[in-house]
Amino acid sequence: MLSRVATWGSLLRQAAEAGLRLLTQQTQQRERRAPAKRTSETKERSARPRPSAGRARTAPSQDRARKVAYAPDLDGAADPGEIVWTWVPYEEDDGRGKDRPVLVVGREGRDLVGLMLSSQSERADDRSWVGIGAGRWDGQGRPSYVRLDRVIEVPEHEIRREGAVLDESRFDRVADELRSRYGWT
Repeated sequence: MLSRVATWGSLLRQAAEAGLRLLTQQTQQRERRAPAKRTSETKERSARPRPSAGRARTAPSQDRARKVAYAPDLDGAADPGEIVWTWVPYEEDDGRGKDRPVLVVGREGRDLVGLMLSSQSERADDRSWVGIGAGRWDGQGRPSYVRLDRVIEVPEHEIRREGAVLDESRFDRVADELRSRYGWT
């Protein structure tokens, strides 16, 4: 009986050693095939959000007066009244931009119509922005401001993620400003 235990013990030890050798070989092969390590500059550059082929478009709010509606539904698709994240071009329209929260205020076909958000406190005194307070879309709980004079039109498939639903009273404050200042309905 003792010889059988010793045999099973040595058999298990050999199997474990073979498994470890196999795993080590696979790891070494992956490391040889892996691309060279990137520098911090390369990492920083590739981490920046890039627009997809469709690109979000921007326009002055008075040129894009539309119907504003409140109809949130956290179903995986972006709806008016929700704050979503998407790539937004800079005003210079030079191909650069950044990922940022956008309040969806309407739709036009497959495109969403939105207004960008900012948490920069100097927006509080700017007439082009309206405060909506803090919400789940900002991980640091900072008060946010919605830019009223610049509309973001983005294809629905370019929304990166849903952030939160803006409550109806705060959405109505934004909608009222769009109606009174820019002729939205």
